[in-house]
Amino acid sequence: MDRFASVGLFVQVAETGSLTRAAEALGMSTSAASRHLFALEEHLGVRLVQRTTRRLQLSDAGTEFYRRTRALISDLREAEEAVTESTANPTGVLRVTASLSFCLLHIEPLLPAFTRSYPAISVEVVAANRYYDIIDNNIDLAIRTRQFEADSNITIRRLATTRRILAAAPAYLDRHGVPRTPADLAQHRMLIYTHAIDPHRLDFRQGDAREEVVVKPLLEANDGQIVVQAALSGLGILVQPKYIVQEHLAAGRLVAVLDDWDLPRLTINFAFQSRRHLPAKVRLFMQAMIDRFEAHGYERLWTA
Repeated sequence: MDRFASVGLFVQVAETGSLTRAAEALGMSTSAASRHLFALEEHLGVRLVQRTTRRLQLSDAGTEFYRRTRALISDLREAEEAVTESTANPTGVLRVTASLSFCLLHIEPLLPAFTRSYPAISVEVVAANRYYDIIDNNIDLAIRTRQFEADSNITIRRLATTRRILAAAPAYLDRHGVPRTPADLAQHRMLIYTHAIDPHRLDFRQGDAREEVVVKPLLEANDGQIVVQAALSGLGILVQPKYIVQEHLAAGRLVAVLDDWDLPRLTINFAFQSRRHLPAKVRLFMQAMIDRFEAHGYERLWTA
């Protein structure tokens, strides 16, 4: 059998944990995939995959073989994509990850136009409020707000900057009053996103003035959309990046408070595996998002 095809199948099995999913991704039958895997093991004289009734698991030899071959397959895919790009017909699966809020607000709305323009690119969106390891999880592109990556093999490119603001529903402010100073927040019900950096400590700045406030939240949640919905229902004052609440502010469903004070701003970045040649599918998706952000003037809105 074609050894490159067998190795590619093995890498896909290692990354999906399933022979069936690997076969589907490569457009072959499960029986053909099984034959490729068996032929590769016969050629190497070792068992690469331990088969159980529930899942496939790499053997020690399989783990080592995967570590050495995934870069080879990645380089092969890049070479294919480079040639494909030259024919203006980019193909492949694009695996993108971001927080649930960012996926809902800024990835999903981009998909109809993007998939119409590039129908041979299949997009897999991984919504997660935690940072996946890009290489180990086979992520093509991540959108993140942290400023650096511990892995030197990851490249970061800036997309936009956003303020973090406090906001509440008009009904809440009617009942509880509007805070006039950061210290007034001690008398208010606070809604906090737990994955923020030091979420209970707010570092306010106004010109040369600085005021630090420790808040005791009424509600904490590990998803920004829960915090937003709680604020819309009048439960309290949220602390969120402006990109998450901009539409609610514009519609009057939420009202910014202490807006003359500034909290540390967030930079929204692209993160992707450093490569000699950036795959066309990644480059095109990044450019589509940049174009969308510029067309809507998002950074101007989010930093105002």
